Amino acid sequence: MFQQRTRKTRLQSAIAMCELIFHSTAHNIRKSHNNAILSIVNNLVRVAIMMAVFYAMFAILGLRRTAIRGDFLLFMLSGVFIYMTHVKTVSSVMGSDGPSSPMMKHAPMNTVIALAASALSTLYLQVLTLLLILFVYHVAVRPYEIYEPAAAFACILTAWFYGIAVGVCFLALKPWFPEFTGIAAQLYTRANMIASGKMFVANQITPQMRNLFDWNPLYHSIDQARGHTFINYNPHFSSLEYALSVAVALFCLGMIGEFYTRRHASLSWNARR
Repeated sequence: MFQQRTRKTRLQSAIAMCELIFHSTAHNIRKSHNNAILSIVNNLVRVAIMMAVFYAMFAILGLRRTAIRGDFLLFMLSGVFIYMTHVKTVSSVMGSDGPSSPMMKHAPMNTVIALAASALSTLYLQVLTLLLILFVYHVAVRPYEIYEPAAAFACILTAWFYGIAVGVCFLALKPWFPEFTGIAAQLYTRANMIASGKMFVANQITPQMRNLFDWNPLYHSIDQARGHTFINYNPHFSSLEYALSVAVALFCLGMIGEFYTRRHASLSWNARR
């Protein structure tokens, strides 16, 4: 009551918000485990299990001949890792603190900061996991070469941003339709197990089959990432611009919905979850 408040410039406000996002991101990383290193190990084990499952599927079904000529681990990693980055980002952003969360009672905190912290914590864990896998594989198994690493990483960022956009849409709908949103998110995740196109190459499938996946921006991100990973693969039927355009449109719609939801926030929503 007796505290004197001073006006902040826009630069000072931006710096304060970035600092708050940093601390919220660190808090989200430590949610799964008190030790940050064990959080990374936990994420690494999940990625390794997923890759082992898909490697067994490729071996049993005889799909290795449909892969791109080159390192098979990079082929699987370019599909499985981008898929997991997208799905984890969707679930993390969707599960971030909403307008009726107790954390929102603290003055500097708002839903935008919680959303940004959830997205950045997921990206941090995924990128560290990717670097660790690539380093161990290069040192312990065999050397490899990525054709255009910067462009391939841009495809990962596109899939990550698309995950933010989808997660924000689910986050805006969750207070109004909690049960429906949870079911829709699970269906979206399960559908992308196949619709993401991580198990095949777009240039090698028929046009009729390609039309089933062409709507999915994640499919375009994975196919473009393989084009930048392998020197002998040129994706003709995918576009990173399309994926980025859809992600921007969904993000804008999701933020509009989130702002509208925040204005109509009610404490009774927590009891319905």
